[in-house]
Amino acid sequence: MSAASSLLGSLIDYAGLFPPAQLAMPDAVRAHAAHLAGPHRAALGRFVVPLVRLAEFDAAFALLPPAEQQGWQLSVLAGPDPLADVPSILVFNSRHAGARIVSVETKISAPAASTAPADIARLVAPFPSSLEVWIEIPPTAPDLSALLDVVRATGRGAKLRTGGTTPDAFPPPADVARFLRECHRAGVAMKATAGLHHPLRGDYRLTYAPGSATGKMFGFLNVFLAAALVHTGGSDADALALLDDGDASHFTATPDALAWRSHRFTAAQIDATRAALCRSFGSCSFTEPLDGLQELRWI
Repeated sequence: MSAASSLLGSLIDYAGLFPPAQLAMPDAVRAHAAHLAGPHRAALGRFVVPLVRLAEFDAAFALLPPAEQQGWQLSVLAGPDPLADVPSILVFNSRHAGARIVSVETKISAPAASTAPADIARLVAPFPSSLEVWIEIPPTAPDLSALLDVVRATGRGAKLRTGGTTPDAFPPPADVARFLRECHRAGVAMKATAGLHHPLRGDYRLTYAPGSATGKMFGFLNVFLAAALVHTGGSDADALALLDDGDASHFTATPDALAWRSHRFTAAQIDATRAALCRSFGSCSFTEPLDGLQELRWI
């Protein structure tokens, strides 16, 4: 397996229901079915859906041909009461063979400054161990280190929001670097979401609307290679520089390794980083990230 394949395997969780794409449920379901049958299906991860919209998903899923109702993995966005969510998840999985909820995404609703370890324990305790649970934690939380230690104790993972549809939704590179470093220190795997449609950091349109404003976005290569750098013992200064680098000439791919400047990451190192530190990212477009890699001639 090539280093690029190690990076791309189940990398992109398809979130077509969410902005800026914000597709109707039938359109998002049909798109995911097409991606599952497409040439880059190995890069496709979970279909992301709010738990409160599972009935809509059922109706749209039922309209697919039987051959397309296989191999679906879902990640549901939980509500504020996890105890109320668990029965809905169990019932859904009992009724489906070809579409299974395999992960839950939840978040701390309190301000970062008032988040307590007990909040995390309460959020994850009701969910069975058979489900992955990803807890969104603000990277600015002053007690981030302590919170991630609690996440590690629960056996769950962390979630980092890396963007949105307004400039202020994007954290500064230093916050992303700190989040990666603290996850690595705590032994916590994380996933990212939002604003990672492009491989490399740069100024891009914030939405698909005509005349949309632009903003500085992270590239998913920046985030995942920064994770590989942290995981293999790289310095904080290099991680920060990598996250903020939009120069395509600094990024190279060969069958044996992916590289940023003088830092080289083998397929085995990418595999280890994906398993232990940085699992996947949610994107409302599956094709846009891959189009960017094709422009770079990485795929």
